[in-house]
Amino acid sequence: MSNELVHGYPPDLTRRRLTQATAAVGGLAMAGASAPFLASLAPSERARAQGAPVEASISGVKPGELATFEWRGKPVWVLRRTEDMLKRLASVADQLADPDSEVSSQQPKYARNPTRSRQPELFVAVGLCTHLGCVPGYQPAPGSLQPGWPGGFYCPCHGSKFDLAGRVYRGSPAPTNLVVPPYSFTTENLIAIGEDETISG
Repeated sequence: MSNELVHGYPPDLTRRRLTQATAAVGGLAMAGASAPFLASLAPSERARAQGAPVEASISGVKPGELATFEWRGKPVWVLRRTEDMLKRLASVADQLADPDSEVSSQQPKYARNPTRSRQPELFVAVGLCTHLGCVPGYQPAPGSLQPGWPGGFYCPCHGSKFDLAGRVYRGSPAPTNLVVPPYSFTTENLIAIGEDETISG
């Protein structure tokens, strides 16, 4: 029997080829079975999208108005401040917990200034209170919240107050200023939220 040919080949060569073929088929089967598992480890399209920059058109935001956009599942405000609003920022510095934005994690370096912004009139911030993540209300008018109120943001959940640059008042439950996300201007009226580097303009 050992000298007989199987399909024209010696028996040991036939067994070797059968073993190789079986191993190849098994390898393909294993690769096919593991592909869905490996794919499940990769970030989903939604997860990738949540980290991507979001373009926000601000052409329709008039002086004194606040627009809200979504980035990474969070509300992001764009406030177009008036000259009067900018003047009011200096009047409250002595009432704030961090008037000079010394807690560096709350804003990029380019927003560590009195207006906490790239351009004085445009304020960009994550619209979530730094206490428990509630959404503060926009109270821009002087005296609208209480006598002497210069305008800003007020969180009704626990009483945290922020000025028109998102700086927290001393004595508020919120421990830090509102977060300024990374952003840049792609054009004069288009902001890329989540993109630090200025593309143009």
